[in-house]
Amino acid sequence: MEKTAQIPLKQLLICGSLIVTLSMGIRHGFGLWQLPIITANGWSRETFSFAIAFQNLSWGFLGIFMGMMADRFGAYKVLCIGALAYCLGLLGMAYSTQPISFLLTTGLLIGLAQAGTTYAIVYGVLGRNVSSDKRSWAMGIIAAAGSFGQFFMVPVENVLIDWFNWQNALVICAILSLLIIVLGMGLREPSREIVGHQTEQSILHALQEAFTYPSFILLVLGYFTCGFQVVFIGVHLPSYIKDFGLPPHVGSIALALIGLFNIFGTYAVGVLGQKYQKRFLLMGIYTLRAIVIIIFISAPLSAMSVYLFAAVMGVLWLSTVPATNAIVAQVFGIRHFSMLSGCVFFSHQVGAFFGVWLGGYLYDKYGSYDLVWYIAIGLSVVSALVHVPMNEGPIKRAAA
Repeated sequence: MEKTAQIPLKQLLICGSLIVTLSMGIRHGFGLWQLPIITANGWSRETFSFAIAFQNLSWGFLGIFMGMMADRFGAYKVLCIGALAYCLGLLGMAYSTQPISFLLTTGLLIGLAQAGTTYAIVYGVLGRNVSSDKRSWAMGIIAAAGSFGQFFMVPVENVLIDWFNWQNALVICAILSLLIIVLGMGLREPSREIVGHQTEQSILHALQEAFTYPSFILLVLGYFTCGFQVVFIGVHLPSYIKDFGLPPHVGSIALALIGLFNIFGTYAVGVLGQKYQKRFLLMGIYTLRAIVIIIFISAPLSAMSVYLFAAVMGVLWLSTVPATNAIVAQVFGIRHFSMLSGCVFFSHQVGAFFGVWLGGYLYDKYGSYDLVWYIAIGLSVVSALVHVPMNEGPIKRAAA
């Protein structure tokens, strides 16, 4: 067990929600910068897509180590590192003129920033300060905040691009990212007195335990699909609909609608996760995603069909986050939660890498996104199936 002075719940939810709102909100609008950046620099879509893909891969890989640091040294130090990396990465994104510098700033630095400022870090504090009977609900609140950030920040970023040009808009976002340092002060935890055999588990033993537990492997595999789908859609949907002759504002409205409706989806899954098995919720989410994508690419494309797709997909967008993370905490406990959550999220980001990169690569090769949509449908079916045999009960450990 772990004895700790608790952060007040209201303070935790407010500060954690605002941090995720900023961090997730800024990145959700990156698709709006694709065409301005490649036009200004004379790049292909694959160049931009590969940098965003590498960003997601960096986010996932570095998230494991940022989670270790947060578990060991506290979340606030990690949040400060992440905020500074976010600021520098966004400035690099604005002024890079060579693909390699764009890759190192937009890809590596912003990937590090997201690893240190998003769900795994905030959820680690939440897990240590919120009782298990409220944990899924609280995770739903934080995930809904990330959704609100997507809804709020996308139109704001679109306005900034229109008013100040795309480079200055990125500079403004870089300055906004530093607010995470101030908000992070609300998540500083008092020193903890750790007792009991469960908390003495080493990092290596925790990793060995997780990766030899079949249900953890299934959870990791299922999360790959989520990353593939949401990042492909988030980055390439504005370009996809513009290719069909629809005006650019349709894409920005669609991304905002995804964020708006995801507020309801993530909160609902957080609440339902307190009453029902979370694996069943995840099965339903992936099944519905496949159905929605099939309908969207089969129907005639119009502004209304895009908005309907965005609204329904928004309900399913980040609703996997509270359910997946709650399973990790429920199975393994909270001692190494940020690290293990980072391990699961790495699979998500590997999926994100392939989703955004294949989107650009296959478009440049075939002049169409059709094949990527088909892959997204197939992955949904696979992910729904892998959750069937999952055991989400607490793991049984031998006494010390």
